[in-house]
Amino acid sequence: MTIEVLVLGAGQEVGKSCVIVKINGKRIMFDCGMHMRHTDHSRYPDFKKISDSGNFNDALDCIIITHFHLDHVGALAYFTEVCGYSGPVYMTYPTKALSPLMLEDYRKVMVDRRGEEEQFTSDHIAECMKKVIAVDLKQTVQVDEDLQIRAYYAGHVIGAAMFYVKVGDAEMVYTGDYNMTPDRHLGAAQIDRLRLDLLITESTYATTIRDSKYAREREFLKAVHKCVSGGGKVLIPTFALGRAQELRILLDDYWERMNLKVPIYFSSGLTIQANTYHKMLIGWTSQKIKDTYSTHNAFDFKNVHKFERSMLDAPGPCVLFATPGMLIGGFSLEVFKHWAPSEKNLVALPGYCMAGTVGHRLTSGKPTKVDTDPDTQIDVRCQVHFISYPFIYKEIYLLCKQFIKKISTSSSIYE
Repeated sequence: MTIEVLVLGAGQEVGKSCVIVKINGKRIMFDCGMHMRHTDHSRYPDFKKISDSGNFNDALDCIIITHFHLDHVGALAYFTEVCGYSGPVYMTYPTKALSPLMLEDYRKVMVDRRGEEEQFTSDHIAECMKKVIAVDLKQTVQVDEDLQIRAYYAGHVIGAAMFYVKVGDAEMVYTGDYNMTPDRHLGAAQIDRLRLDLLITESTYATTIRDSKYAREREFLKAVHKCVSGGGKVLIPTFALGRAQELRILLDDYWERMNLKVPIYFSSGLTIQANTYHKMLIGWTSQKIKDTYSTHNAFDFKNVHKFERSMLDAPGPCVLFATPGMLIGGFSLEVFKHWAPSEKNLVALPGYCMAGTVGHRLTSGKPTKVDTDPDTQIDVRCQVHFISYPFIYKEIYLLCKQFIKKISTSSSIYE
C-alpha cells in the first residue's frame, strides 16, 4: 500500500481547498477551490504541480467536491474549461444545483463590479457542470474497477458531504467543513464506523473551544435588538448560501416572538434562487424542518424582504443581509462605507473572515479607520459584533492527533 498527499491549497490557511491524494496508484483531487483574498492567479491552486505537461486527464482519475462554497469549488470551472480537465467530477445533487449559482455570482462581482479580467465565462460554468456526476448520500459509486467512493452527510451547508474512498485494500475519508451539532436547518454530520488508513479533515477551529451555540445566538440577538431599538441599522455581510439561511430563520423566529416591526432585508438576487433551492431540497435539512414541512416551510420568511439600492440612505432602523461575506467587495462593502461612520449602527460578522479582508480587520481589534481600497479610508464609529457559527470541539483535534499517531505505527487504527 502506498499513499502520497499533495496539498495545493488550504494547508495552514483558509482558502482554495485542493488536495491531491495518490492511493494505490489512483490520483484523486479533493475540492478545487479559490482563495477569495487574492486577485491574481494565486487565487487558484498551482495546478502545474499535478502535471508538468498540462495533461490533467492522465494525471487524475477523478475530482470530488465536498460542497458549494467558493473556497472548495471556486476554481473548478477554470480547471475544467480553461486548463482542459475533462474527466469525471463527483458531488452531491444539491452541490451540483447550487455551485453554478455561486460561480456565476462570483464572476459577476469580479468582472462587472470590480473590473477584473474574466477568468471564466458563464458558458464555461455551464459546460463544467455537464461534466459533474451527482451522487446521493451513502450511494457507493464505482468510478472504475479499482476505485469506489461514497458520500456521507456533513451538515455545514445544504448538500455538504464527507467522502469515503476505497482503492484496493486502502481506505480513506476526506472532509471539507462539517458540523458535529445540528442547527436550525441542518442536521449533524453522520458517518459509518470505518477502518481507515488515511483521514484528511477540515480543522479551521480544531483547537478552539467555543461557548454554547445558544449563548452566542443570545448575544447576537441582544446586539441586533439593542441597535434597532436605538434607531440604528444592522449590516450582516454574508454569502448568500448557507449561514444566511440559518441566521434568517433565527431572526425571523425572534421577530415573531418579540413582535418587532423593524424591516429585515436581503440584497442579493442570488438569495431568491438559493431559497428556492432550499425549499426544493427539504430532504437534506434537519429532522425538525422535515417534520414541519407539510404545515410550514422554514424558508418562507415572514419578516424578510428584498432590499432596493434606493433604500441605502433611507431613515429609520433596519437589518440588512448583504453579500458577499467577509466584506471582500460587492454590495456588502458598499453598504459598510455608508453605515460604518455612524455610532448608532452595527456590523455583525457571522463567521470566519480571511486575513486581508475588511471583515478580518474589524474582528482583529477595534479600528477607528479602515482602508477599503488603496484610495478609500472609512471612519469606523459603528459597533462591531462577531458571531462564529462553525465550530469543532477540541476533543476532535485530540482524536485526530491520536489517529495520526496510531496510523504512523500501524496499518490499522483498530490494531
